[in-house]
Amino acid sequence: MWTQKEITLKSRSRGFHLVTDEILGQLPELKGIKIGVMNVFIKHTSASLTINENAAPEVRVDFESFFNHAAPENEPYYRHLDEGSDDMPAHLKASILGCSLTFPITNGRPNLGIWQGIYLCEHRNYGGSRKIVVTINSE
Repeated sequence: MWTQKEITLKSRSRGFHLVTDEILGQLPELKGIKIGVMNVFIKHTSASLTINENAAPEVRVDFESFFNHAAPENEPYYRHLDEGSDDMPAHLKASILGCSLTFPITNGRPNLGIWQGIYLCEHRNYGGSRKIVVTINSE
């Protein structure tokens, strides 16, 4: 059986945010799934998703520091400047990290590792709320 739902994540400041519980809280239909696969897709070009450390907040701070170094603002070779100095680096970061995640569902929960959680990677200073499409294939 296929299920698809669009959900909205609340606005967040620039940075890497653990959103596992916010996403799962909007998916009560998961409880009835014994075995399945979930795809989570973000409908934006200046934010991304990834799975990583869910316990140590320093990891999220280090992610932000790394990506700000890898794709800094105000580079003289940027041509896309229409939406501010954080916009082009945001597009680069989003492309590097990606717009979707796929993982198994087992007994009504994502079958992630004990230290894994879903991050919303907000690359804009004021990105606003973010739309996510969740697609589930299950028995």
